Amino acid sequence: MTDKTAATDACWRDYLERAGVAADDYAVCSFGDNPRDAAELAALVLAGTKRATASLARDYPPDGLPRPGDYVVVVDGDGRPCCIWRTHEIRIGPMHTVDAAFAWDEGEGDRSREDWLHGHRKYFQAQARREGFAFDDGIALVFERFRIVWSAHLADEPAAD
Repeated sequence: MTDKTAATDACWRDYLERAGVAADDYAVCSFGDNPRDAAELAALVLAGTKRATASLARDYPPDGLPRPGDYVVVVDGDGRPCCIWRTHEIRIGPMHTVDAAFAWDEGEGDRSREDWLHGHRKYFQAQARREGFAFDDGIALVFERFRIVWSAHLADEPAAD
C-alpha cells in the first residue's frame, strides 16, 4: 500500500460529501513497483477491465489484511488519485490456486490463468530477490476483488455505506 497524501485525503472527502457516504477510513493503492506500471494498471481500472488484484500476504501486518467493505483510493503513476474502490471479496491462498475467473478479472495480459501465473511469478520473484525472501508457487497471496464506487461516472455500483 501507499501513503496517504493531501490529494488522497481531498479525493476521499469529496467522495464522502458528494456520495453521502459515512465511512471512517481508507487505504491508498498504487499498482506495481514503478510509475509506468502504476499508470498502466490504473488505466485498466478506469477502463473497467481490471476489477481484481493480488498481493503478497507477507506485505501486510497480521491485523492489517484487507477486508470486504474496505475503501481504497487508487493513485496513478504520478501519485494522483484517479478513483475509489470498495473491496467486495478477499481470499487468502497459495499463488498456484488462482483460477481462470480471477485472472480474467485482474485484467492484465491476455487475461488467461497461464499468463497471470507467468506475469505474477516474474513480478514476485523480482520482489523476493530485492527483499531477500524465499519464493515459490505456494506463497500466500491476498486475492482481492473490488468495485469502483467513485468517481460517480466510473462507479460499478451506487454509493452505499
